[in-house]
Amino acid sequence: MVLEVERRDSVAVVTISAEAARNAFDSDSMNEISTTLNGLMDDSDIRGIVLTGTGRFFCAGADIDEFQRSIDDGRIGPLVDNLTSILHPLQIRMRTDPTILVAAINGAAAGGGLGLALACDARIAAPEAKLAAAFFKLGLSPDGGSTWLLPRLVGNQTARQFFFNDETWTGSEALDKGAVDKVIPLDELVDNAAQLAADWGRWSHLSRSGTKQLLDASTSTFFQTQLEFEQALIIAASQTDEFSEGVAAFLEKREPTFD
Repeated sequence: MVLEVERRDSVAVVTISAEAARNAFDSDSMNEISTTLNGLMDDSDIRGIVLTGTGRFFCAGADIDEFQRSIDDGRIGPLVDNLTSILHPLQIRMRTDPTILVAAINGAAAGGGLGLALACDARIAAPEAKLAAAFFKLGLSPDGGSTWLLPRLVGNQTARQFFFNDETWTGSEALDKGAVDKVIPLDELVDNAAQLAADWGRWSHLSRSGTKQLLDASTSTFFQTQLEFEQALIIAASQTDEFSEGVAAFLEKREPTFD
């Protein structure tokens, strides 16, 4: 089994097994990761997901042995096409789905594994964490959304240096640069991430999904377009039961309860 899923009330903790975390992006493992995360995002009882790894690895990216076999067999193009065709739709959903996703980066996050972490709504790292692109030494251009996601966290030039210098950031270095939100001791990492997922997940469905979409759109649209997007989403949200509950709670001076 590639993944282990632990349910903690409204939060699911998804742990990538030790073997899979080292080479999680072979075809079978990638399919299981996608199927599991999509299934949890489909589950209305789950408001938050924590994604973490095992041992020294959060998710170290591609299976290089599979790359070599595919080069030898003349099927490397179809393999890469298949892997990215699984990963990319998953990441798009992660960025727009109301489910809150938190990466608990316990160890090395590299290649597509780094992209998975960056696609989450928040990243909490252990001091032992290492963030690396790992594409250039393979003669590849970056993938996993890293050239879109990382500059939004750390700035374009810092991201450029990360890729072209083939840098590896520790948890503390990633925090200083803005790539992660917190650094937490390893033995507290998953609990802290689960609490954050629960805290952010308590808000209404449309508050969560709308904000995620608006924030991503804000850096690539004109102001007028962004205002039109905001208008459409807030009109839709204003007609929900959750909005009625929010108004009632405000007037009654209590915390809202969103189902």
